[in-house]
Amino acid sequence: MSSTTTLESAKAQVLIDKENKYGAHNYHPLPVVIERGEGIFVWDVDGKRYFDFLSAYSAVNQGHCHPRIIHALKSQAEKLTLTSRAFHNNLLGEAEEFMAKLFGFDKVLMMNSGVEAVETAMKLTRKWAYKVKGIEKDKARILFATNNFHGRTLSVVSASNDPSARLGFGPFMPNIDSIPYNDLNALQHALESDPNIAGFIVEPIQGEAGVVVPDEGYLAGVAEICRKNNVLFVADEIQTGIARTGRLLATCGSCNCAKSKCEMSHDTKPDILILGKALSGGVLPVSAVLANDEIMLTIHPGEHGSTFGGNPLACAVAVEALKVVIDENLAENAEKMGIIFRNGLQKIAEKNRLVTLVRGKGLLNAIVIDSEEDSYLAWNICMEFRDNGLLAKPTHGNKIRLAPPLVIKEGQVYEALAIIEKSLNAFV
Repeated sequence: MSSTTTLESAKAQVLIDKENKYGAHNYHPLPVVIERGEGIFVWDVDGKRYFDFLSAYSAVNQGHCHPRIIHALKSQAEKLTLTSRAFHNNLLGEAEEFMAKLFGFDKVLMMNSGVEAVETAMKLTRKWAYKVKGIEKDKARILFATNNFHGRTLSVVSASNDPSARLGFGPFMPNIDSIPYNDLNALQHALESDPNIAGFIVEPIQGEAGVVVPDEGYLAGVAEICRKNNVLFVADEIQTGIARTGRLLATCGSCNCAKSKCEMSHDTKPDILILGKALSGGVLPVSAVLANDEIMLTIHPGEHGSTFGGNPLACAVAVEALKVVIDENLAENAEKMGIIFRNGLQKIAEKNRLVTLVRGKGLLNAIVIDSEEDSYLAWNICMEFRDNGLLAKPTHGNKIRLAPPLVIKEGQVYEALAIIEKSLNAFV
């Protein structure tokens, strides 16, 4: 197997060493230095091509440097990039209208990073709790699912049970609780036991936990239980949204997501929807929180904002990124290619004892490796993937997330499967 002996090129090593010397050590990247990307492929500084099976954690669903999105970026960058929200700009209202109608909500609040959008949703949830639900001042509680990942800010890691996210960062924000994921009985009990719970924030599929897909009917059950208890259902679709799971939104359930709008049923529709990542096609940070008037209008001028949120450059890029998803039927392609890909992974798993589980939906998939979470086996397998021309990365030690851009074609799926099988066989 080549991963234990392959050395980085001198050029790549210089760049890696420079990052290590001058940058914070808050990431542990796979040792590969990317210089260029197009579609489903990226190239390193030495010109070697790789299948990208991480998609910048699902931020480049439309493929690297999609020409339509890049054209929108360039065209707008030559006109106006930022005004701040002290003034109106000519694109914000257009972008908000497009997103509101596409996803079926009254209002849109644009931010930048995904975690900013989660923070926004948390603030909205609390404001609604005090102004609409009538919870006593400073008593509102927000519920999360265990093993979640919503970002790295202090208030968000206050909801995490991941030791690496919490160690050394306390004290944490009060009035935040968690219940087991994919457990409707736990949700029912929590909401009935505490009238001060304002909202339940949950990922439709837990990505960072290793692409954990809940039972059929879980999201509909969450929506129903929250409605009955006057609690907001908040869906964090930062990673699962924008066609990744074979639907425009993972909370769409079994709808068809017509080109003109999202046909999300009332059974699964969240009260607050959080989007990010692929909302810009990976071109610049853009996120959004969507809700109806009863919730969104609880926040008044001066109570929340962002210098860059809703800037004209982001508006132009986000609208074009969404139009690409619709025009190129990327949700449909993700559904079809995802089935082919998972079937291929299952066949590999039947022959290779290292793969104990295959799971996923659309083109958000993962394999679980037969090792302890603190083992380096999954990391070494990803190094072998790299050497054979495919990039992926472990999460939680022994799970490897496999999520290519949604523009991938059938022949390319089979090429990638061949690399995955060859790499895994090197460890048997």
